[in-house]
Amino acid sequence: MGILNVFLQAFSSTFLLGALTVLLLIYLISSASFNTQDPPGPRPIPLFGNLLQMNLKRPYKTLLELSKKYGSVFTVYFGPQKVVVLAGYRTVKEALVDYDEVFGDRDPFLIVHEMNHGNGVVWSNGDSWKEMRRFALTNLRDFGMGKRACEDKIIEECQRLLEVFKKFKGEAFDTNQRLSYAVSNIICSMVYGSRFEYNDPEFTSLVDRMSRGAKLLGSPSVQMYNMFPALFKWSGARKELLKLSATSTKQNRAFFSHLQETLNPQMCRGFVDAFLVRKQTLEESGITNSHFHDDNLLMTVMNLFAAGTETTSTTLRWALLLMAKYPRIQVEVQEELRRVIGDRQVQVADRKNLPFTDAVIHETQRLSSIIPTALPHKTTRDITFQGHFIKKGTTVFPLLTSVLHDPNEWERPHSFYPAHFLDKEKKFVKRDAFIPFSAGRRVCLGESLARMELFLFFTTLLQHFRFTPAPGVSEDELDLTSAVGFTLSPLPHKLRAISRM
Repeated sequence: MGILNVFLQAFSSTFLLGALTVLLLIYLISSASFNTQDPPGPRPIPLFGNLLQMNLKRPYKTLLELSKKYGSVFTVYFGPQKVVVLAGYRTVKEALVDYDEVFGDRDPFLIVHEMNHGNGVVWSNGDSWKEMRRFALTNLRDFGMGKRACEDKIIEECQRLLEVFKKFKGEAFDTNQRLSYAVSNIICSMVYGSRFEYNDPEFTSLVDRMSRGAKLLGSPSVQMYNMFPALFKWSGARKELLKLSATSTKQNRAFFSHLQETLNPQMCRGFVDAFLVRKQTLEESGITNSHFHDDNLLMTVMNLFAAGTETTSTTLRWALLLMAKYPRIQVEVQEELRRVIGDRQVQVADRKNLPFTDAVIHETQRLSSIIPTALPHKTTRDITFQGHFIKKGTTVFPLLTSVLHDPNEWERPHSFYPAHFLDKEKKFVKRDAFIPFSAGRRVCLGESLARMELFLFFTTLLQHFRFTPAPGVSEDELDLTSAVGFTLSPLPHKLRAISRM
């Protein structure tokens, strides 16, 4: 849908004319401050900026094309908002790692700020962000992240997921919800202190709302609201997203209330307990202005829940889809598992002896590039970067997909090619340009958990099942086009999980 069509379908012509006039005046006033030292980019037009050139369903594709013309550091206008885009491995690494203090702040979308008000661990800045990130990292590790205790939880969940898949008896089904529930239970056990049954409506509604919210957050109408709030305030997608957030907020507060009532400071069950104990301790010490307050607890938990579910489950969906599309690679994975593991349960320690399987998982993450543009960053001071002046407070988009598909770093950037991660002796090799979790001070705090989950879920499923397309669908017909959303998930599809044991 074109930008003009979005406007015209949403508003009457009289209202639209008046709104456009006001916004045009605002643009003309702000254009007086246009800085000729900005990184190069396409010439913006009044009000719309570069939106008429933009594919709002998949803006990263437009940004990739623009990078070919304007280089690895360029300027683009999303409506009236100026954004500096960073493309390619060397540029993104230099900014996020070498100059992490300058490019390390977050610039939340307007709709996100309305939901979290600067709280939480993903979209926040300053001392609050530092406190919440430090506390989250410490306590998630205490509750097993990256340790054997967490591995045991994942293995237990793998066994429950196997039983769910077996119930379909080889009939085609959509893996989406089942994978989401299994993965979400891992973060639930660490955050709330317990897992949920897959038919628990409280649990399934929470996961389903999160999944729906991720799709809405990346929708064209919500993007338009972020740029033109006065015009798109009443859009259906925005109202639905805020309603989903409000419902999840209410549900989480009920969870917290129950955990508070049964709290034992000497035996914390999960992250929420640890937070409540810290908050209580500070209050008893007379400290009433700390960052350990209810709103930070709420948003940090919701951040962890979303981040700990959506990305990993989406990656697993891509992995199974790719196995069905490339059966020879699936057979090679299963042969390696049979040779090295046999019938026993795979463990994290086995990774080093499964180089091809590990390469397939990494290549799935690289090719799917499920977060094509890292969450928006913001500069903390003026900087001259690669010869370009970037002003303090400028929104910056590190284009992660340009790193994961950088032709200077990958032999076959747009193909599924596990050999990217294998040397001549077929041993696994790390690649510097593999940064699906971003890099620098804003790198995903759950990276170690996600890596463990991907390995254990994928290998366990491939041990027990052969994945094929639905009846009547050939491997060639399996579509690798991504759906529209904040993360790049596969289009709706069904697979057959045929038992191998």
